Amino acid sequence: MTFESLDLHHGPLRFTALAQGKGPLVLCLHGFPDNARSYRFQLPVLADAGYRAVSLSLRGYEPGSIPADGSYTLEAIAGDVLAVADQLDAGPVHLVGHDWGAAVGYTAAALAPDRFSSLTAMAVPHSGRFLTAMARYPRQLALSSYMLFFQLRGIAEHMVARNDYDFIRRLWRKWSPGWELPEAEMRAVIATLGRPGVLKAALGYYRAALDPRALPYTAQARAQAMFQVPVPTLALTGENDRCIDTEVFIATMKEADFPRGLETRQVANAGHFLHQEQPDVVNTILLEWLGRHQA
Repeated sequence: MTFESLDLHHGPLRFTALAQGKGPLVLCLHGFPDNARSYRFQLPVLADAGYRAVSLSLRGYEPGSIPADGSYTLEAIAGDVLAVADQLDAGPVHLVGHDWGAAVGYTAAALAPDRFSSLTAMAVPHSGRFLTAMARYPRQLALSSYMLFFQLRGIAEHMVARNDYDFIRRLWRKWSPGWELPEAEMRAVIATLGRPGVLKAALGYYRAALDPRALPYTAQARAQAMFQVPVPTLALTGENDRCIDTEVFIATMKEADFPRGLETRQVANAGHFLHQEQPDVVNTILLEWLGRHQA
């Protein structure tokens, strides 16, 4: 499967992206532990349907996009997305995000709603709602314990990388039970994380998210966390997700946060990496959604 390779930038940061097709832009954002090949099943289908499909390698997932200030806040990464959209010379963009890509998508859509025709968010609910509600779901606290482990700077990097990134293999199996990422794709993910500085950068997303200065401890901070996303939003969750429980996902997606519409759907026989596990199902849903929200 051959893709175009794009070179993009945001100030001093340099990004690559995979692309196919011509037409309205569908900008795809991957999560952790993953890379731009996450959307290898979506790009050709989107291109055949008349879209310009682009899968961006997110901040820190390449040595050239590791910021000197070590900033991995959602606002900073959303700024990268907006800068890339500018360089691609697109009109209103369809934004698709999985995992951290979904979290970034909510933020980008909230910051610049006029730039986006639609948002599709997979596997991760509204980030502000999720952080404030997690304490009410003991099962989710247990599933999210890895986020606390990632706060152990240096130790986490060592443990994740040891034994040829066996931690990453186990994470994929745990989050998507009963499904195995093909070995060639797993090797590509490991190669991505193994590049200089990339693993530390990827874990930096979790450290920024759980920075005490960012957590919604006060009533004012909790109110700010419930930001609105004024872009039509499709939210997809895998029924067997063992990273973010599907019931928690559905419970934390509130119509009040999405004034231009929210549609939440559960994908059967899929876990956390639903767009790779059930690509035909997800692609059908995605194409129908995009067709309803052309600019």
